[in-house]
Amino acid sequence: MAQRLIDNINSAYIEAANKLTSKNAPHKIVAYVESYDDIFFWRTVLAPYENEKRYFEILLPSKGKQLERGKKAAISNILEHVGPDMIACVDADYDYLTQGASPTSRTVLLNPYVFHTYAYAIENLQCYAPSLHGVVVASILNDKRTFDYVEFLTQFSRIIWPLFVWNVWFYRSTHYGQFTITDFNQIIELGKVSATRDHSETFSRLQQHVNRKIRQLEAKYPDASKHLKSLADELHDLGIHPDNTYMYIQGHHLFNHVVVPLLISICDRLYNERIRELKEQSQHIAQYHTELACYEKSTENIPSMLKKNTGYMMSPEFKKIQHDIEEYLNNNFSILPL
Repeated sequence: MAQRLIDNINSAYIEAANKLTSKNAPHKIVAYVESYDDIFFWRTVLAPYENEKRYFEILLPSKGKQLERGKKAAISNILEHVGPDMIACVDADYDYLTQGASPTSRTVLLNPYVFHTYAYAIENLQCYAPSLHGVVVASILNDKRTFDYVEFLTQFSRIIWPLFVWNVWFYRSTHYGQFTITDFNQIIELGKVSATRDHSETFSRLQQHVNRKIRQLEAKYPDASKHLKSLADELHDLGIHPDNTYMYIQGHHLFNHVVVPLLISICDRLYNERIRELKEQSQHIAQYHTELACYEKSTENIPSMLKKNTGYMMSPEFKKIQHDIEEYLNNNFSILPL
């Protein structure tokens, strides 16, 4: 049975199809992504570069009749096909940090038609600290500034930074299994995070867990210290430092175990405050129920709003992605101005 047509499509095929269209028709560039959630993110990346001359069509890769998800599918199945008219857009994971230490990392960094997030994943960008107040406002429709998100995630980042450097060092080595990303996530687990709770105890406990693991690693790998210092300097040169470590840890962990619980706690408090205000301001019970119904209909849950958050567009990582897209377009489509 013949494979689906899309399985045989490559950049040259798209280029040929573009040539068969009217001279006035916009030029199509296919962008393959890892999952459904990535489509919206990469749309925010690519949309500013569309005009009457060109547009991007964002797709999931497929093999036979099956859609495939994940970096392996997005890269391995179309790597031989990417080119000026077909690109791949993926999460960086640790491949940006390892700087070519693995075949996948070399592909992500060196192939001019493969683009990555710089941050570990799109979830990290969705959790960009300066944008989180906007997520809360969009979710609960209350603009009170009751929490310092930047300070919280900066403090979290500074504490886990030394252990993060260790984890990257292991990831670059042949004995990665001795300290995996899963192991790292278990140590930096914050437990229950509440907006009303004093976080000094939470961070003190986290510091203890980090220090304990570092002591264990230092005892087992006494010669690692000289490598860790140079690695930390290299990470600094890549734009990764103690204050923004949270942008480079596993995105799923950050999203589900740190930021979502925190924002839900903040929203619950603001919601209760708004309910009390409605009770106080309503002249009678009927008006209260009407206002309450109207308010509740307008609110959204935090995970959904966080996935729609575009505040990351002001982040340094997003600006790096934009630079890469602009360089690609300038190198390949000089006849198609921005």
